[in-house]
Amino acid sequence: MSYPVFAVTVDLVVLTVRDGALHVLLVQRGCEPYLGRWALPGGFVHADEDLTTAARRELGEETGLDGPAGHLEQLGSYGDPGRDPRGRVVTVAYLALLPDLPSPTAGTDAAAAEWAPIGRRGLAFDHDRILADGVERARSKLEYTPLATAFCPPEFTIGALRGVYEAVWGGPIDPRNFHRKATTTPGFVEPTGRSTEGEPGRPARLYQRGEATRLNPPMSR
Repeated sequence: MSYPVFAVTVDLVVLTVRDGALHVLLVQRGCEPYLGRWALPGGFVHADEDLTTAARRELGEETGLDGPAGHLEQLGSYGDPGRDPRGRVVTVAYLALLPDLPSPTAGTDAAAAEWAPIGRRGLAFDHDRILADGVERARSKLEYTPLATAFCPPEFTIGALRGVYEAVWGGPIDPRNFHRKATTTPGFVEPTGRSTEGEPGRPARLYQRGEATRLNPPMSR
């Protein structure tokens, strides 16, 4: 019995918040196909590795970033027969939510790597679609899970957490209402007992992620 031959790749939608805006990690392709075009980081899965291992390896090889140290989950699979001009290639996409990291360094077959504001179009392959799916997944999950904290350092202020929601959802949020919801939703955040130091204005309390895996009641956009 014969089976069709096809390859498997992984692609990563790596999101972070920089300067108050949602950014995605992009690499500039250094080889064909789509030489010079921007794309999501990713590559072929080796015969001796599982999908998640391949995703972490590709992130490090193409960008110089270890990890990711934040949140990583499988986003979906994409298998349109014409998505890759090299042949029949199915990709499994991953979504990573990370705190702000240093600028990436291109490696292997990437000519450059950068954090780009969400909104760039014309990515290689079907990466526009994959990126759109990843951003919508992130926006949705911030409603009913505490994953907004994945964009934050281990200790953060409620104002910084609100900034994550504003960046991902793309609009302002009332500070008082957000503070009340964040601090009264069971298991969302927990006070550390410490406050900010060395910053202008009144010191702000520091919090860390709580034990909840789902928010009840959810945060509403």
